[in-house]
Amino acid sequence: MLLAGAAQAQAPVQARLEPGFDFESLTRLASERAAKPYRAANDKLPADLAQLNYDQVRDIRWRPDRALWRNEKLPFEAMFFHLGLYQTEPVLLNEVTPQGARHISYSRADFDYGKNRVNPQAWGDLGFAGFRLHNHVNSPDYKDELVVFQGASYFRALGKGQQYGLSARGLAIDTVGGAGEEFPRFTEFWLVKPEPQATQVRVYALMDSPRATGAYQFDITPGTSTTTTVRSRVFLRAGTGKPPVATLGIAPLTSMFFFGENQPRKEDFRPEVHDSDGLMVATGEGEWLWRPLQNPKQTVVTSFATKNPKGFGLMQRDRQWASYEDVEARYERRPSAWVRPLHDWGAGRVELVQLNTPDETHDNIVAYWVPAQLPPPGQPLEFAYELSWQGDEQQRPPGAWATQSRRGMGYTKLSADALRRQTQYVVDFEGPALKALPDNAAVKAVVTSDANGKVLENLVYRNPATNQWRMTVRIERLKADRPIELRAFLQHDNHAVSETWTHISLPE
Repeated sequence: MLLAGAAQAQAPVQARLEPGFDFESLTRLASERAAKPYRAANDKLPADLAQLNYDQVRDIRWRPDRALWRNEKLPFEAMFFHLGLYQTEPVLLNEVTPQGARHISYSRADFDYGKNRVNPQAWGDLGFAGFRLHNHVNSPDYKDELVVFQGASYFRALGKGQQYGLSARGLAIDTVGGAGEEFPRFTEFWLVKPEPQATQVRVYALMDSPRATGAYQFDITPGTSTTTTVRSRVFLRAGTGKPPVATLGIAPLTSMFFFGENQPRKEDFRPEVHDSDGLMVATGEGEWLWRPLQNPKQTVVTSFATKNPKGFGLMQRDRQWASYEDVEARYERRPSAWVRPLHDWGAGRVELVQLNTPDETHDNIVAYWVPAQLPPPGQPLEFAYELSWQGDEQQRPPGAWATQSRRGMGYTKLSADALRRQTQYVVDFEGPALKALPDNAAVKAVVTSDANGKVLENLVYRNPATNQWRMTVRIERLKADRPIELRAFLQHDNHAVSETWTHISLPE
């Protein structure tokens, strides 16, 4: 690869192509790579490309008429992203057909460079920054963006009527618990050519990082809720000279929570700003959990231990325009992401990491599954799951669920000291289990706290304005500088009729 005004650079390493390429072929590549020392990607761009700023890089656009599979009028099309600025590590792309797999070379003819004065002819086979797939997900007249793979092992998808919000990743390594986070990356993709009447498209990906490799298969089905069925085999590397992996995050989700109903921001005219408002977990023991998200002053890590989880996800439950009032961002259209295991995952925990963010441009929420045991290096760790990108129709607990969680006191005669020590939460619930009850049903809240909290009062009543059931909980913080772990659910005739609302009350 020749650099404009520079010496020749090392080309990206392309995996061996073979006829009949499939997941087993990819697994062999990942296993072979895991047995060898890690080789970092070349991230040195040609000099004239490297000097482009943000707006100049944005002026480089893929030519839609050059989309892969467009001329054959297939139900899916692929378009590719150009390297530049923040995207400096090339990924290799291949097409898989019944005749075998072929490498897709970078070509300057595929891109419109706008007003940029660059010399692509001298760059050679530069590679790409990633790709996106298009489909008639919203209209038969136009192929919208369906899914994007770009940056490390990040990808995100859309269902009908949705706008991009949270992202998924192939793997998370030591997000917390280790010497520092390692970001595995997809180094090469294989796009399987769809049939003329296909309702699903398949993508293979080879993942690499200093301490792990992986083979991934993505079966993407567009719809009201677009689903990404993921099959993965991960291999840990031996002899890396680095500490062993402390936290291996399976099916990681990454989102943003700036502020919301439980953590309002008085200087902003918008009531809420977030891509997700809570973590939902369906444990293997049959309990449904809901943890409202927060923007903490310092990093907060919590987890839920279980065996063979039924699912977990970062959800955007609040779908009302009036909750956000943002004409541009349209947070009410951001998808929820629900992970449903397709086999028994064994023992482990769903871990939630909440970081501080100064604004809405930074992702600060991460959730993933951590297996209790890791295999020795070279032995595959296999996980399969369905990742559903959901809008107004989304996964709910079978009984009832929290629709909003508010914090604060109404009119009160409490002293200033008592107000400093006490906090009140107002949580609304709805669902079929509650709708079936009469207005005078004896519904109560079962509320528990850890040792730093004292439950002073809890009430449950039907709200005549919404026909939902409202729970108010007032607690006292015993040590001002420590958080309180709260759990609460609604009960009728000694039966739980709602999910468990579980919240971390952070010190001010």
